[in-house]
Parts: sequence; structure tokens; C-alpha cells
Amino acid sequence: MKTNEKPVIAISMGDPAGIGPEIIAKALSKSEIYDVCRPVLVGHKEVMSQALSITGLSRKLNPIATPSEGEFTSGIIDIIHLDNVDMEELKMGEVQGMCGQAAFDYIQTCIEFANEGVVDAFATAPINKESLKAANVPYIGHTEMLAGLTGVEDPLTMFEVRSLRIFFLTRHLSLKEAIGQMTKERVHDYLKRCTKALHRLGIENGTIAVAGLNPHSGENGLFGREEVDEIAPGIEKARKEGINAFGPVPADSVFYQALNGKYDAVLSLYHDQGHIAAKMTDFERTISITNGLPFLRTSVDHGTAFDIAGKGLAGSVSMEEAIKLAAKYAEKFRAAQKA
Repeated sequence: MKTNEKPVIAISMGDPAGIGPEIIAKALSKSEIYDVCRPVLVGHKEVMSQALSITGLSRKLNPIATPSEGEFTSGIIDIIHLDNVDMEELKMGEVQGMCGQAAFDYIQTCIEFANEGVVDAFATAPINKESLKAANVPYIGHTEMLAGLTGVEDPLTMFEVRSLRIFFLTRHLSLKEAIGQMTKERVHDYLKRCTKALHRLGIENGTIAVAGLNPHSGENGLFGREEVDEIAPGIEKARKEGINAFGPVPADSVFYQALNGKYDAVLSLYHDQGHIAAKMTDFERTISITNGLPFLRTSVDHGTAFDIAGKGLAGSVSMEEAIKLAAKYAEKFRAAQKA
């Protein structure tokens, strides 16, 4: 990507039976998307045509073979068509193996484009875990899929909403299992990885606060020993290596402080701790970035919403923000990769 060019952002359609096609149709009807990037949809043209009809939007679909053929003009949706959906069999809002396989195909294609350098980043619409399972896809979700298809052992998830950035020490585990993984070694390792991830996004020497686990961060062992025995020693080791890490900071205040500029990011210790903070700040504008990959990927942070799929009711704010965030960081990410 030349410095004077807008980045090419691929968009995977997600599960064809979910709200993905509809929110993409709505997002790509906004001229401001084309102001910041050159979007290319990877999906199924008939599914997209149906989504345009459902949402009452009139846009020209432009099937292309490679992203370089795109017109990138507002009013035109450039689409890489994968012929993997039987429209007569498609049932909106239902779990279908066909749709799980299609969603997987779209992700694979986006990864191929990103690895080849023909797109600068990509944004993903929601997929459905049950549909993936019905298709015998050997991955439960996007993160696991991206890890498996790139050979990256443990991709690093970051949420961004407004000025708040949140990393996650643990993800899909029971709270008891997650606490077991809150070791000094893991805290130290993740602080190094978070610092590197911020650097890739153009944030040098970023300040990272680690959220506390127990009330008031344990009050020096009064309410639990995790902070004293594991979390604080992990932070201290990182600080000795020059990482701008702080804490543990009580979880009831650290996210507010970061939102207001005291820290560049927060390391959340478990799934819901960070998810609640981000979604209470602004549910629709909470965007997920997968770090640690050889390319930049952003995603909406909501599901396929099968209950309203096909009804034109789904809002597109999150999809719009995912595309914009991919465009915002694409050049800085590429530059950091080459450095």
C-alpha cells in the first residue's frame, strides 16, 4: 500500500443465514466507508443480492476475481463470489452445515488475500459455532480458526471502543479455570505481547494497566492472594524489562481510568471482566482486533442474531466501525511488520 492510497479492506460475509449479509449491505451503503478505505466483500453474490432486497437498498454488485479489479466506488459493492450456497436450501436464521462451511470458506479466502498482500487488512462479520460444527469445521470460532490457519499458537485479542483498549489474559474458560491460568509467568508474557501489539498499531511505549482480580485488588492479601502471589510479581518482572506496566489496579476503576486517558490499554484477567467494561461503554462500537497474526483482522463483537436474520432489523454500526478500525490501523500495522 502506497502512503497516499486508501487501504484495501476485505470483508468476510460471515454465516449466510445470519445478519452478516444485511449489516454489510447497510455498512457499504455509507459513503464514509469509501472515504477511508477500498472495501472488497468476500461472499456469495446471490446472498448479497437478497440482503440488499431485505434492507431495501439499491446497490450494484460488481463480481471480481481479485481485489485489484475493484472499482471502490460508493454505490458499487465489489464482491469476490464463492459459489458455495444453494439459495433454494438457504433458510435464514437456522443452523445449517452449508452455511458453516461457507463462512469458513470466506475466512480462508480473506487469509489468503492478506498473506499475499493484495489486501491490507480484513474485517469479519459474525459466524455461528453450531453451523461450523454441523459442517465439521474443526474450529469453534474465529480466533481458533485464525490460529489454526496461520500456525499462530495463541492469538492475542484486543477490544477497542472509543479511547479504551482491552487485552485479555484468558478467554473462553470457566472462571475457576481462568483463575488457575493467572500465573506470574503468564502475566509477564502477556504484558510483553500486549506492548508489541500496541507497537504494531503505532503506539510506542504504551502504558498498560493490569486489572485486579479480587475486590480492591485483594487489599494486600485480605481478600485473596492472587494479586500478591502471581499478578503483582508478573507485573514487576515486566517493569524490570522496561515495559510500562502498572497495577494490579482495582477492576472497578481501571477501565474508567483508561477510557479517560490514564493508560493506553488494560490487561483484563478474564473474559467477562473486559467484555462488560467495553460493552457498557458502547455496545455497538466495541470492536475486536486479533493481534499476533501476520496480518490485521478486526471483527464485530456480536453474533449471528438468528432471531432477527432476514428481517432487515439489524443495525450496522458495529460492522461500520470494524471496517473503519481496520482502515485506521492498516498502514501502521504494515509498517511495523516490515520494520
